[in-house]
Amino acid sequence: MAFGGWKWLLHLGRQNSLAKVWRSRRGGPSLRWKRCCHWSAGKSLDPEVRAFLEENTEVTNSGHLTPEIRLRLLTPRCRFWREKPDLWPYGDPFWAIYWPGGQALSRYILDNPRVVKGRSVLDLGSGCGATAIAAVMSGASQVLANDIDPIAGMAMILNCELNHLNPFPITIKNIINSEAGNWDLIVLGDMFYDEQLADGLHHWLQKCIRIHQTQVLIGDPGRHQFLSHSIHSQLHKVIEYSLPEYTRQENYGLTSSIVWSYQPSNSLEDS
Repeated sequence: MAFGGWKWLLHLGRQNSLAKVWRSRRGGPSLRWKRCCHWSAGKSLDPEVRAFLEENTEVTNSGHLTPEIRLRLLTPRCRFWREKPDLWPYGDPFWAIYWPGGQALSRYILDNPRVVKGRSVLDLGSGCGATAIAAVMSGASQVLANDIDPIAGMAMILNCELNHLNPFPITIKNIINSEAGNWDLIVLGDMFYDEQLADGLHHWLQKCIRIHQTQVLIGDPGRHQFLSHSIHSQLHKVIEYSLPEYTRQENYGLTSSIVWSYQPSNSLEDS
């Protein structure tokens, strides 16, 4: 099976299997990392998993909106572009795709460093860590990356190394519906792929804004699940980016991606 199988898994399966994991609050697919819930700078990484990721991903900074950032991704030159998806040993590698919503957020932060400079930033559903990396590059005072897949956590540390950055803290807990953290800014891209998860995000982000006056920026290329959700009526369009041809091809012809500011009504109450 060629990468067409991967694309089906990563784009359509994302709406099912990964959403269920977020909702059930499970950690991640790798037994080796199941007990780990937090990484910080200097945390040792399993050499076997590191070697596997280094061998089976390609370092690239082309084909996306942020050539300043180098990332380990699945590309046509990777073995698993052609292999059967079920041969990948660590669970679905959603982090190995640089999704268009994350690309837009990262581009916006790099072009507008004042958005994060001197501020604390939570990158929710961080994936490859590009938006968190952009925040560090742009002068954020504190960055926490969150993704429920522990292998994504390792990939983020490798990507920090590629960009000559000290690794930022990474948590692999499902923090949606947990106590609202006191963050100046929460960024999230490509997270609205399941209605129930979107409802949980909507509620939790409202709480963060109400309690801590947190600013929220959302990146999304205009997927149906996002545009049709009630949260869309409470968004302000910040900027729209035309996607590079490679990203368009890997996302079924989506041509642009948008950064939105989430501004719920003050009358909304935490239920």
